[in-house]
Amino acid sequence: MSKVADLRVAAVQSNIIWQNVDGNLAYLSNLLSPLSGSTDIIVLPEMFSTGFTMNPSVVTANEQEITLLWMKNMAADFSSAVCGSIVFCEKEKYYNRFIWVDENGNYSFYDKQHLFSFAGEHLHYTSGNEKIVIKYKGWRILPQICYDLRFSESSMNVLGHYDILLYVANFPSSRQYAWDHLLIARAIENQSYTIGVNRVGKDGNNHDYGGGSVILSYDGIPLSTAGKEEQIITYSLCFDDQMAFREQFPFLRDIKVFG
Repeated sequence: MSKVADLRVAAVQSNIIWQNVDGNLAYLSNLLSPLSGSTDIIVLPEMFSTGFTMNPSVVTANEQEITLLWMKNMAADFSSAVCGSIVFCEKEKYYNRFIWVDENGNYSFYDKQHLFSFAGEHLHYTSGNEKIVIKYKGWRILPQICYDLRFSESSMNVLGHYDILLYVANFPSSRQYAWDHLLIARAIENQSYTIGVNRVGKDGNNHDYGGGSVILSYDGIPLSTAGKEEQIITYSLCFDDQMAFREQFPFLRDIKVFG
């Protein structure tokens, strides 16, 4: 039998107060309170403390540190990993940075590689240049951010080097069909549990977000789904089930890497 325990995931589909770090952290503290002690991973949307802003300087250095401290405190208090992306400034460059903090204060990050040029993200942020795989409780997790979803090579699961594919996003309602179906495609082609966490509400540019957060199985079947309203969905992922499926259908060994 596997020594890897089931992993309880909570996907937080929240509204986001536009460019208001303190307001969002206070709001999320209240929203997340029912999860205390009941989950292993709490996943927040892309830029959960500001919304998808093209004005990164709105986040002060102090607010950046406050957000990191808040994540560490929440992880410790909830005995859970907490993750999501934020505006992050380092060496005078801004990044759309996915932050992962576990209950022991261990910290990992991934900088968004595919910047959304359609909205000018590439003019305000610096793209990342490497993928990371987070190891947690025997599981291997590949974080991705929003626009990364459109590029299959970004999540290519060569020889099954990860177990969970995790997307945090601000994916607008106007492209809801793409969000819904690309997530399913990524789960199927990578034979991986796939989690997509989107936001709801309107941002400061009057863009509407329709949620549709989902936890998918390794064959693309929805296990838990959210509608268009603010909602937290949860599910326990089974490591042995996924490994058995990969052994029965060993497609990952046939992936070809070009270029």
